[in-house]
Amino acid sequence: MNHLVIDTDPGVDDAHAILMALASPEAEVVALTTVAGNVNLDLATRNAHIIVGVAQKEVPIYRGCEDALVVPTARRAISHGTDGLGEIDFAGSIPAASTEHAALALIRLASEAPGELTLVALGPLTNVALATRLDPQLPQKYRRLIIMGGAVYAQGNSWERTSEFNFYCDPEAAAIVFSRWPQLTLIPWETALRHALTADQVEALLQIPSPRAEFFRQTIRNRMARNPSGQKTLTEPDPLAMAVALDPQIVTRAEHLHVEIELAGNFTRGQCVVDWSGLMQRPANTQIILEVDQKRFFNLMQQALR
Repeated sequence: MNHLVIDTDPGVDDAHAILMALASPEAEVVALTTVAGNVNLDLATRNAHIIVGVAQKEVPIYRGCEDALVVPTARRAISHGTDGLGEIDFAGSIPAASTEHAALALIRLASEAPGELTLVALGPLTNVALATRLDPQLPQKYRRLIIMGGAVYAQGNSWERTSEFNFYCDPEAAAIVFSRWPQLTLIPWETALRHALTADQVEALLQIPSPRAEFFRQTIRNRMARNPSGQKTLTEPDPLAMAVALDPQIVTRAEHLHVEIELAGNFTRGQCVVDWSGLMQRPANTQIILEVDQKRFFNLMQQALR
């Protein structure tokens, strides 16, 4: 059994990734921890409860950091709608989250089951960095850390042109994690772009007759309507990262390299800097996922919505 802790800032694609994990017969979602990123912390936590409710599961949810560790995030995402879930029509009640802070929960859960949990980080790394500062042994307590983030070729998608959004939101947190975790797995933004769902795949998902698929339809309807290319493809970075967590054999090409995070550049703050040629002669700290089996990824998306 794959025991997962998911740190998240839902977010449309976060929602799909969480549904994927909750639908897997070979995975147990031990907890969700929320962080400000795509939306503020209140909305992120609210959305986490909505997603768990759609999946008809019970998962503990812990509120985390409401902003970056050092420099407040100036601008949030706009592609997820004002509610973070694509303007879905939701009028239900939201239960209260746990009073334990997410960073403390990350430490406690790992300490209770050392070597058993996989941590999947789908948002800014603020909670993970804070937990790492509080417990320097945390990287040895988790079985694996899988991160959706970074632009390894400087093809950013944030208000900083060379930075991926999660790292843009809290560069210092990303820098702490990459300097303290000796081995982590990174699914960068460019890999997500290369593995966008095709128009036919999106249409197949839209035709699935289930409450989860109806939720999926609601979350993507506005995004698909304003697709500037007119093509109905769909980039799903967080589900791609979750697919790697659930099915490591899905990876068909990866590089083990040294990665650092730029903090001082006028135009590159938050950029994921990869030593592609080993010029710095520093040990590899990151498995960068470059290619996955697209068919297996699509199969996991289908499983998530059935």
